[in-house]
Amino acid sequence: MAHTFEIKKNKAGEFVAYFKYNSESIFWTEGYSSKASAKNAIESILKNGPTAEIIDSTAD
Repeated sequence: MAHTFEIKKNKAGEFVAYFKYNSESIFWTEGYSSKASAKNAIESILKNGPTAEIIDSTAD
């Protein structure tokens, strides 16, 4: 499986959800005080991400 979410603790002891592709971190969430909050963030991304609008702010 190439795409994964991984929950890890940062140096501050907070839970952070990382989205990875082939073991490379593509993006990550803010730090949360509980693992449940990090899991909720993942669920929100899975629910809302596929329909997110794409905004291109580059000047071509």
